[in-house]
Amino acid sequence: MNEQQIIACLLAGDVSIQYQVYRDLLGDDRKDLQHRIASEGWGKRFLSRRKANGHWGRKFYQPKWTSSHYTLLDLRNLNLSPDNQIVKETIALTLNSSKSEDGGIQLGPSTSRYSDVCVNAMFLNYASYFKTEEHKLCSIVDSILHEIMPDGGFNCRTTRVGAKHSSLHTTLSVLEGLYEFQKSGYSYRLKDILTATESAKEFILLHQLFLSDHTGEIINKDFLKITYPCRWKYDILRALDYFQYSHSKWDKRMEKAISVIQKKRNHNGTWNMQSAHPGQLHFVMEKAGVPSRWNTMRALRVLKHFEKEKPSPAITKEHNPLEGQLRFS
Repeated sequence: MNEQQIIACLLAGDVSIQYQVYRDLLGDDRKDLQHRIASEGWGKRFLSRRKANGHWGRKFYQPKWTSSHYTLLDLRNLNLSPDNQIVKETIALTLNSSKSEDGGIQLGPSTSRYSDVCVNAMFLNYASYFKTEEHKLCSIVDSILHEIMPDGGFNCRTTRVGAKHSSLHTTLSVLEGLYEFQKSGYSYRLKDILTATESAKEFILLHQLFLSDHTGEIINKDFLKITYPCRWKYDILRALDYFQYSHSKWDKRMEKAISVIQKKRNHNGTWNMQSAHPGQLHFVMEKAGVPSRWNTMRALRVLKHFEKEKPSPAITKEHNPLEGQLRFS
């Protein structure tokens, strides 16, 4: 299937997919499409499930994955308009009632003292995206930066079990949150944020995105399974998508992860949704085991970015003939 055919199939999907395909693959930031996300398709379905108390699920964090927290993350990743008032109200409600003693977001009544750096980072990601006032996010930035570890990354287990080594899961969530805060034009502790960003990126690159820096073995085979939504869980496509979104330059240590992604490409030019994270859902966007618009779009924009950054055999487009009709879930 050639690139035009793949694009056409992607554009037959949800309006949120259409918007990101136009913006990231075709270079046309179609705001008209973005504004439709709230009123049709997946965006409308997520928004319609908010309760009268201003939350989804059982308030902020429970259950996975229908809580306010994960629904807001889903809506941010749909690229809902940053001006959406429904989302802004829930973020404000959370900030007014759910701060821990350390300045982060409180997960529940029994966690008033310490917050979770993963959740703080994801919150910072969508709260920044939806244009929350900067001063309301400063204590969250403080709580995240306080958790940086000697190896340059982050680990949400430091406050619970005293972890001594950073986690790829947590480090990537922090990178996404800090970048969105910076991208939104906020300036609070910008120098510290840039320093933490560089050390966290180096931590991921040191591991070539999925390999032990000591043995060279795969750290966790689940890191090679590309799925969507990612939730808090790390995988190599999510990491590469962060690097392209943050306009990171090519680094040779990305090469093995790029190669893995290319090998996962189907003969018709698509990528499958390989698995789904178990838990309660508002609804299923895509089924596992079949071609995925989410993964195809994300893989294509990663390859597009790094082909431009550094053309090489490892990141050259593969043109595959169409073998049968393309079917997305």
